[in-house]
Amino acid sequence: MVRLSPSSLHDSLRSPALESIGFLNEVMSRYPDAISFAPGAPHPGFVAGLDVQQCVDRFLDHLVHEMGHTPRQARLRLYEYGPSRGLINGLVGEALRRDLQIDVPSDAVVVTVGAQEGMLLVLRALFRPSAGDLLAVANPCFAGITGAASLLDIPVVGVDETATGIDLDGLTAACREARAAGRRIRACYVASDFSNPGGSRMSLECRHKLLELAEREDILVLEDNTYGFTTAHGHELPSLKALDTERRVIHIGTFAKVCFPGARVGYVVADQPVIGQDRLLADELAALKTVVTVNTSPLGQAVIGGMLLEHGGSLAELSRAKSELYQRNLNQLMDALDRTLPGRVPPSIGWNRPTGGFFVRMRLPVPADVGLLEISAADYGVLWTPMAQFYLDGAGDSQLRLSCSYLDADQIETGVQRLAAFLAKEIG
Repeated sequence: MVRLSPSSLHDSLRSPALESIGFLNEVMSRYPDAISFAPGAPHPGFVAGLDVQQCVDRFLDHLVHEMGHTPRQARLRLYEYGPSRGLINGLVGEALRRDLQIDVPSDAVVVTVGAQEGMLLVLRALFRPSAGDLLAVANPCFAGITGAASLLDIPVVGVDETATGIDLDGLTAACREARAAGRRIRACYVASDFSNPGGSRMSLECRHKLLELAEREDILVLEDNTYGFTTAHGHELPSLKALDTERRVIHIGTFAKVCFPGARVGYVVADQPVIGQDRLLADELAALKTVVTVNTSPLGQAVIGGMLLEHGGSLAELSRAKSELYQRNLNQLMDALDRTLPGRVPPSIGWNRPTGGFFVRMRLPVPADVGLLEISAADYGVLWTPMAQFYLDGAGDSQLRLSCSYLDADQIETGVQRLAAFLAKEIG
């Protein structure tokens, strides 16, 4: 019988992020009655009454009456493999143009199996380890992008994240240090609105300066727009891609939060021309996709397309009710922390105050490790996420992440009461 040595397997299989995710899932299954601030998942109430068949029918009607297909041709589009680039590119492109002022042709849009596949395809297309390419990321960083880089053996450089976005001086220094070592920063990954897990939002000034830096240092910017829709109405900022006049930005999005994650539909906007080939980077991503997932599920795309059409083809209309709920949840979480924790926990415990997104980051005077999480779950009935897995340099050992997206108002209140009891007894 074959027995595989761990050292014979890829190093990415032993990453701290994978181990932490596995532990969190295991703890949640063992304590089903605990209130969990751990999952960054959409609220389940939004899919309770979802009629998937109605969404598919709406998309089929669009194919017949607006795209010129016969009813039989329209149905076959959903039952066959379909183009690797996607079926709903036109709808996605129009929604981005209308709501985010991202004006690109539909050929520049590739529909992916969630944002995660989009990240993997973009990294595979851009990075050549033999050329000394490095990926810069804001630190702390979403584990999905660092995990994808690990799978592809792409070295990652962390740059501190500030309250107003990535540290531009730090990124400039990273570019300079890479050149001195005979390497280069090929691209920089950022979440411009309410990053996961840091919660920071890039200011308008930082957005402009990052694009200027990208031009000056000849790097590409990978913009993750997952949480942009949670911005309070009237406080929107233009995405990096909307400000991009030099085609430096590759924009990655997902319908997991504004529709539902089970559809597994995301997208990449990649309008960078490939010199001498009359092709866009999107064409190259679509070619790579043929040997990764072949295509994104046509049925999943039909559901998302139907949901968009039901809301006038507008991402803003599709996400409005969700944005309002997440704003209420976030405000309630911070209000509950402000009302409940002062006077009960040490003053060394603090938290940030994001204005959108799903997450609040808390600082403790002790390591927020899996051992402490086990006590929190077993003895106090409340779960959270250790932050260490999101840092490249171990700086987050004494931080935890609280997510408010999956909970109802009464659960947030009860969860904060339990969290306060846990902090007062175990930390105080």
